[in-house]
Amino acid sequence: MSERKSSAVVLGGSLAGLLAARALASAGARVTVVERDALPAGPEPRKGLPQARHVHQLWSGGARALEDLLPGALEGLRAAGVRRVPMTTDMVGLSPYGWFRRWEESAYMLPAGRDLLDWVVRERVLAGGGIELLERAEAVGLTGTAREVTGVRVLPRDGAEHTLPAGLVVDATGRGSRAPHWLAGLGLPAPERREVDSGLGYASRLFRAPKGARDGFPVVNIAPDPRISGTGRGGVLLPVEDGRWLVTLIGGRDDELPSGDEDFIPYALGRLRHPLLGELLAHAEPLGGVTVTRTTANRRHFYERAARWPDGFAVLGDAVCALNPVYGHGMAVAARSALALREVTLRRGGVGAPGLARHVQKAVGRAVAPGWDLAIGSDVFYPGATEAGPTLRDRVLSAYVDRLLYTATGNGRIARRMTDVTSLQRGAQALLSPSVLVAAAVGPLRKPLGEPPLSAAEREAAGAG
Repeated sequence: MSERKSSAVVLGGSLAGLLAARALASAGARVTVVERDALPAGPEPRKGLPQARHVHQLWSGGARALEDLLPGALEGLRAAGVRRVPMTTDMVGLSPYGWFRRWEESAYMLPAGRDLLDWVVRERVLAGGGIELLERAEAVGLTGTAREVTGVRVLPRDGAEHTLPAGLVVDATGRGSRAPHWLAGLGLPAPERREVDSGLGYASRLFRAPKGARDGFPVVNIAPDPRISGTGRGGVLLPVEDGRWLVTLIGGRDDELPSGDEDFIPYALGRLRHPLLGELLAHAEPLGGVTVTRTTANRRHFYERAARWPDGFAVLGDAVCALNPVYGHGMAVAARSALALREVTLRRGGVGAPGLARHVQKAVGRAVAPGWDLAIGSDVFYPGATEAGPTLRDRVLSAYVDRLLYTATGNGRIARRMTDVTSLQRGAQALLSPSVLVAAAVGPLRKPLGEPPLSAAEREAAGAG
């Protein structure tokens, strides 16, 4: 019994699962990670992560959590070619209310290819000791009762089904999680669930940046907006490692995304609210074809609100809260959730402590809430996003955030405060201080920009001068 109580099993070997494993190992547990696929030995694509072909960035709130869990991880990313991008100093962004100025740094992001980021994290997690990786094996069910989960049944691809006993089983299997089904099998009621599906789709392609723009070029973001412009079309250019640009173009539910190579740049030139992305891409070299996805719905299971919850089982990552990738919060939320898992486990006395799972699930709920609120605050306004449409709370909060966005186009202090919240460095309460409320009432202090804030040198380097 004591051996089981000191062991943990994490289901899923992606970013959320690996960080959860490191969190539990740091709290003294012996951890087994069960991964359905074979993980690559280097920064290479893997089967279970189709979203990796689209833009990814780690916001500074998540980067801080990552470094806390894996000291030296940020230096490892830097050594692998990932650049620290200060916000909004190195961002050219078109909001629903016009272009943002490039204000003095507040937060930052780490734009990277997902394959590279996962590899750097995976190498450090597994090198830390206390973690066994079981690849090519699938979790098929929980063992135990409605009161306590005691382990998980595992089916290796080339072997017989067997049980891994554990004091804590953590489900980090992503959007395809079977946790609701497994809980029902234990006799527990279905969890409260909400889905907000904007209907947005993504078409992404990798480019070699023009020679002069391969070092230090800003992030470019043409934000979609359902309320002001009435369109879900937008796009993001993310300068990633090795002098490349990862570009994702966005379309609404009824938009035909550019799936062919010949359609990609014309879409960027003619279908967005501004042609800047297309102008930049006209001088870049395509690297490979176009990847399209429409798996962008926000989906949250409110496990922390369950009246009954079994000891020995917890859910985190996309398995508890899957977010529209356009906002870039998924990895940051996963890191913050894993950090919460470690802190609660240490505070409660280890993975075998009575009542630990309930406390973990509540902490994870608090960790995912900011990312969830930021995502649905915009997505709920797309036609057909929910059956009932925006709630009164959605409308009130959205009206205030819209006023802040408008103010931020001409007020650097408000722009930095909003970036702090967007990056998950600070909670939403930072936007409710008396000084922020007064600034929102006053509005922008400077006139709107008429053109994107690219410098002449940046335009020349990108060939779009």
